[in-house]
Amino acid sequence: MDQRLMIVKNNIEQNGCYCMRSMKNHSGYLKKIEWTEANFDQGLEYLQIKDGKKTLGFIEYAPGEFSWRVIHADNYMVIHCIWVGSPGTGLGSQLVQLCLEEARQRKMKGVAVLTNADTGWAPSKELFIKNGFAFVESGPYSFELYVYSFEDSSLPYFPANWNERLARFSEGLTILRTDQCPYLEIATDNLIKAANTANIHPHIIHLQDRAQMMELSPTLYGVFNVIYNGELIAYHRMTERSFLKALKENE
Repeated sequence: MDQRLMIVKNNIEQNGCYCMRSMKNHSGYLKKIEWTEANFDQGLEYLQIKDGKKTLGFIEYAPGEFSWRVIHADNYMVIHCIWVGSPGTGLGSQLVQLCLEEARQRKMKGVAVLTNADTGWAPSKELFIKNGFAFVESGPYSFELYVYSFEDSSLPYFPANWNERLARFSEGLTILRTDQCPYLEIATDNLIKAANTANIHPHIIHLQDRAQMMELSPTLYGVFNVIYNGELIAYHRMTERSFLKALKENE
C-alpha cells in the first residue's frame, strides 16, 4: 500500500461514514452511524482508506452468522459494501485483500460477497474475480454469490423459498427496511410520498436483527425491500416518481 495512505478501522464516530458524507445532518446518515456502532459488538468491520483527511473509499463486512445479507455463510466473512471514489486505482483490491487477511487471522473458511450487475446498490463481480473469488450460485433479481475459500469445505449458499416469502405479503404495500445504508431513509421517504399520492397506506417493518431479516426478506439484499400485492417492486432507492409508476403497474 502507498505509504501516504492510511487505514482507519471502526472509528466511525470520529471519521463518519463514506456514503452520504456531504449530508452529515441527514437522519439517514445519523441512523447509519448508530446502526454501525451497534453492530460492532457482533463482529462488523468498517474500514476507510484515507489520504490525509481525504477518504478515498471504504469496505464493510461481518461474520456470516451476523451479516446483513440473506446468505447462509457460517464461519465465512461476508462483504456488505465496498466503494472507492476513483475506480482503476487499485484501492478496491487493497480493501478486498484487507478483508481476506482479517478472515485468515480469525481462522475463518473464507470470504463471500453478493454481487449484482443490474444495480449499483450491490458490488459488481469484476473486482472479486480479479482477486481470486469464484462464482458459486445465482439467485433471483440478478444476484450472484462469489466466494474466496481458504479450504476445501462447505460453501455459502442461498435460501430457496422466495415464492413463499413473497406470498406472506400478498395484500397491500409493505416496506421491509433497516438502517444499514444511509440512503434507505431517502428511499423510504420517497416511497411514502408516492404511496400517499396513490392513496395507499404502507406497512413498514423495521427489521431488528439478522434472524428476522433471514425469515422475511424476499430478496438476497435483505436490508430494503418493497412488496405490493405480492410482487416485489424495489430493493433499492428510487425516486418518488419511479415508485409511483411501479405502484400503478402492480395495482
